Amino acid sequence: MSAVLRDQVLAELRERISSIEGEGVKRAGFLPFGVPEIDAVLPGGGLAHGALHEFAGGGSGTVDGAAAALMAAGIAARTKGRVAWCLTRPDLFMPALAQVGLHPDRIVFVEGDREEDVLASMEECISYGGLGAVVGELVRLPMVASRRLQLAAERTGTIAIAVRRWRRQTEANDFGQPTASTTRWRVSVLPSEELPVPGLGRARWLLELMRSRAGECAEFEIGACDDKGCIHLSSRSGNRSDTSGRSRNTA
Repeated sequence: MSAVLRDQVLAELRERISSIEGEGVKRAGFLPFGVPEIDAVLPGGGLAHGALHEFAGGGSGTVDGAAAALMAAGIAARTKGRVAWCLTRPDLFMPALAQVGLHPDRIVFVEGDREEDVLASMEECISYGGLGAVVGELVRLPMVASRRLQLAAERTGTIAIAVRRWRRQTEANDFGQPTASTTRWRVSVLPSEELPVPGLGRARWLLELMRSRAGECAEFEIGACDDKGCIHLSSRSGNRSDTSGRSRNTA
């Protein structure tokens, strides 16, 4: 093969590869929290679309687990389109989801008997590419499975959220195992904000960024999601970035 013909063939191959990559990978940008202190510690200024993110409760109890689920629902509420919610136990309280901005009419529930079914459903929904967000409730998230979800999200530009929920403290230990998630968060319930008059105050959470690819760890005391899925920095809190001495995580 002559040098001219070889260069021509290589050029055509490069064009075909670029075309395939352009069709297969969607660059979808970021979903900011709208809180400058939080967005500032995230590469890109928000949660990346086309990526997998993990949220878990700060303890083994149902209260912190419910806060993590509501945090995920608030994020999903701020996306456009339908939301697939994959799970094994249909115990979500629909008025609570609506209270954080995720209307029941937007949700498509996908129920399975085993966590393997949840992982398969998540991957299928993410690969579809026409959803605003895909949420899956899981106890364990193996590295291989998380990598498949991350790659599927990268191809379609869909934001994927794994809500780590467990019934027993021993199951919570799996949250420390490595995964391919772009970010990992922990949500814990704090005493509610006080109102100027007697009554129920707005719920407050401790939001911990445990891992961020090419970013830093940080902690924030926040007001829980409002009816549009938005949070705010609590008046009692400032950014407690790296207060625990955790080093910058670039994995």
